[in-house]
Amino acid sequence: MLIKMDDNILRAVGDLRRGRPVLIFDFEDRERETDIVFLAETVDYRSVQVLRRDAGGLICIAVHNDIADVLRLPFLRELLKLHSGNLECIYTKPLPYDERSSFSITINHVDTFTGITDRDRALTISRFGQLCRDFWSKRIDAETLRDRFINEFRSPGHVFLLRAAKNLIFDRTGHTELSLALALLGGLTPCTVIAEMLGDDGYSLGPKDARRYAEEHDLVFLTGKEIVEAYKRRFSRG
Repeated sequence: MLIKMDDNILRAVGDLRRGRPVLIFDFEDRERETDIVFLAETVDYRSVQVLRRDAGGLICIAVHNDIADVLRLPFLRELLKLHSGNLECIYTKPLPYDERSSFSITINHVDTFTGITDRDRALTISRFGQLCRDFWSKRIDAETLRDRFINEFRSPGHVFLLRAAKNLIFDRTGHTELSLALALLGGLTPCTVIAEMLGDDGYSLGPKDARRYAEEHDLVFLTGKEIVEAYKRRFSRG
């Protein structure tokens, strides 16, 4: 059965495909944050400048669970649990907005220098996104994916990987899952780069100001509710 998507969703996935950013606000009862989102494989240094200057939050790559499984990416909290010695309180403190964090390891591409410049981070993000694209589109198999990841990247680095919940928005509705759900709605590789928009008052940028930014730059502003509803219509669990 053909599922019709809202015009806002259609425009958003079209923009992601063309390398343009999309703004996603999660929920009033969650982080209450808006993230700027790009499709990872399309990122260049100008994209990183947008994330750094106009968002200002931590620049992270969100990756689908199925890809993370093949790459054997651990959750950071699991690494801390294994190696933190007497620092258990570091990883056991509860989050105020969710049950757990999506953070995994940090990476740099091997061809970067320090890894932190706009061009270095763009190389890391785009090459990781392209690697995920090649696997997701079945151009390469799981063994090749792992081998290329091991050969092309080093850790620690300057870009965090975020590992999505197994069933995306059915399990968790963070920006990690929302951005990947949006990509899948457009038939795109579920590998995105996200960063929180911060305000001049020292807090997250409010949704009203984020909407204004989107209007001024002719960008799509989506809410978590819109993405969740569209994804559930398209990928119903029964």
